[in-house]
Amino acid sequence: MRVAYLDCSTGISGDMTLAALIDAGVDVAAIRAAVASLNLPDVRVVVEPVVRCGFRALHVRVEHPEQHVHRNLHDINSLIDNATGMTPAQKDLARRIFLAVARAEAKVHHAALDQVHFHEVGAIDSIVDIVGAAVGFDLLGAAEVVCSPVPPGRGHVHIAHGVCSVPTPGTAELLKGIPLVDVPVAAELTTPTGAAILSTLVDRFGPLPDMTLESIGYGAGTRDFTDRANVLRLFVGVAAPKDAETDQVLILETNLDDVTGEIIGYTRQKLLAAGALDVFSQSIQMKKDRPGTLLTVISRPADREKLEEILFAETATFGIRHRVVERSIRQRRAVEAVTPWGPVRGKLGWRSNGDVVFTPEFEACAEIAALHGVPLREVFRAAECAAPAGPQPLSPVRDQAPGREHTHDHDHDHDHRYDSGHDHDH
Repeated sequence: MRVAYLDCSTGISGDMTLAALIDAGVDVAAIRAAVASLNLPDVRVVVEPVVRCGFRALHVRVEHPEQHVHRNLHDINSLIDNATGMTPAQKDLARRIFLAVARAEAKVHHAALDQVHFHEVGAIDSIVDIVGAAVGFDLLGAAEVVCSPVPPGRGHVHIAHGVCSVPTPGTAELLKGIPLVDVPVAAELTTPTGAAILSTLVDRFGPLPDMTLESIGYGAGTRDFTDRANVLRLFVGVAAPKDAETDQVLILETNLDDVTGEIIGYTRQKLLAAGALDVFSQSIQMKKDRPGTLLTVISRPADREKLEEILFAETATFGIRHRVVERSIRQRRAVEAVTPWGPVRGKLGWRSNGDVVFTPEFEACAEIAALHGVPLREVFRAAECAAPAGPQPLSPVRDQAPGREHTHDHDHDHDHRYDSGHDHDH
């Protein structure tokens, strides 16, 4: 799997991103063709090598006539829709980046999406940067984009609405959910365009992932700092094969002392329906000797936001702890075990050491027990005895009737042991 890693040691802007993509090997001719098809008059994408604090990098400069146009989201989408030099996937990505900006601006200015006028991000250079980044990432073909923590910078900048502290309100809105880090540089290190690219493209944030490097792109910012290289590094490579018997899960937990058992049960059902792998509760003693409940959710890391929204809405909790943990797992697949009363659905699990287990589904066993008038424990025993002896199933799982789909993942740890400086605005 191809992976791209953004090392934002001095932040990120649109031109830095575009330059890093080109330096990493993306065809600049394809980007120029896409930009030309926007039909913006007399626009040129100039790419040149520069040195930033002793290190070589590429710098992108967009040359164009002076303009006095304020564009809204409809205007931008029309430009993209009519661009003959972009594929549908590239257009979709560019539109999503601009939509992220529009939503942020609508939020900070208390306006409807169709009333938002782009100022800095509606300028020609920012349009070129976003369209070029969309084309570049599409051509890069990375299945996953990972990013380091992001420094917003320090100080104040002049924008269309006056003097603002860094990060500007729109940039700050786009950086929600993104881990930030302070870098002692009195400059705007992360611009609105850079923040929009991150919020739209990045799959996860963290350290450099395990990979075999193919190329490294260096995209230079406009300023040349004296104590550090003002560059965005883009690492492109092939991810190291993952251990099939380990993965990562997200643990969400909150302490509750003012909700009823009915609310906890209702919340649990909503969390499971939204994709949680498991939800469980434990009695705890809280401060001031109040009895309470610890509600714990095990989920996939990508589901954090929607599950937290449910917890906040249904329990009115004031805080949710979260952490990503490694777990050891069995490889598994759905199979059927043929019993004297019919097939029973279940899950076959195995480890590389040859250890194999089969877990029949309760609903399937209960249905057979009721239909044939036999004890449930006998159906379980028969299914376990008839289970496949290895990773390959004896028979494939047949299509289930409508309304009988089984979607709940049994991988939920039943023993409940859990691991307690750019001088432009684009």
